[in-house]
Amino acid sequence: MQKIGVLTSGGDAPGMNAAIRAVVRKAIYHGLDVVGVKRGYSGLINGEIEAMDLGSVADIIHRGGTVLYTARCEEFKTPEGRQKALGMIRKHGITGLVVIGGDGSFRGAEKLTQMGVPTIGIPGTIDNDIPCTDYTIGFDTAVNTVIEAIDKIRDTATSHERTYVIEVMGRNAGDIAMIAGVAGGAESILIPEAPYNIQQTVEKLKRGAARGKRHSIILVAEGIGKGMEIGEQIQEMTGWETRVTVLGHIQRGGSPTAFDRTLASRMGAFAVELLLQGEGKKMVGINGNAIQAHDIETALATPRAFNSEIYDLAGILSI
Repeated sequence: MQKIGVLTSGGDAPGMNAAIRAVVRKAIYHGLDVVGVKRGYSGLINGEIEAMDLGSVADIIHRGGTVLYTARCEEFKTPEGRQKALGMIRKHGITGLVVIGGDGSFRGAEKLTQMGVPTIGIPGTIDNDIPCTDYTIGFDTAVNTVIEAIDKIRDTATSHERTYVIEVMGRNAGDIAMIAGVAGGAESILIPEAPYNIQQTVEKLKRGAARGKRHSIILVAEGIGKGMEIGEQIQEMTGWETRVTVLGHIQRGGSPTAFDRTLASRMGAFAVELLLQGEGKKMVGINGNAIQAHDIETALATPRAFNSEIYDLAGILSI
């Protein structure tokens, strides 16, 4: 292992810069050269590769987004596209690669390892939808962004005695909605992993109103449906004024939390250690409080675990 490349791919997530920083500095600490690949697999194909040094990653640990930029690349999914990428890897003398991203990025890492380039995946996505790790980089920051929004919206909901529906991101996973809903005291949490009945949600709202509750917060994960449509249903069934807020991409931005900065730093450093050990086709995960390696192929084939205990607790606390 002489020269390590690092790239970010797919959706950006707070903490990616901290992971890049850790990869670069850990590699340099061990005497390796490091290059940054801009714009993900697209940049790898097009040769957007630049040398990185200690100064390249100075003052980025606190910044959201990714200094290497990111993009989705359909061309890399083709054998021809991957051959172009391999040609650039050989041209620049890259002997190992670290890929920071989600499941699509991991599939690319798996392909590169099969082509002879040891590649390690670091889970960077706010959705927290990667198996074999308790947390992904960016999830904690996104949840805190949602909680801050809930707290502010609740002030208005209380003042106007309204029901508010808040739609959050997460793709097909409900972790952001579930954790933010518990921490933010939402009355109902609608997520893809658990069946829901809009009639039961409305009945719960009516029970709250009967005991004097003047406002309600309902959290909707985007994977369950559109918050606007659910809000309209609730208003039609109750006759109450209902407002809908779609938080959208503000959940991806912002300065990463201390948890995400630390997690990203640990994962980035561990990814370099794996390459130094001759490993490839592995992903880095945190299990308990231990940073561990898992086979990417196994991870991608493993069903994502759903914490029903937390979801059930949310229902109990919001009676």
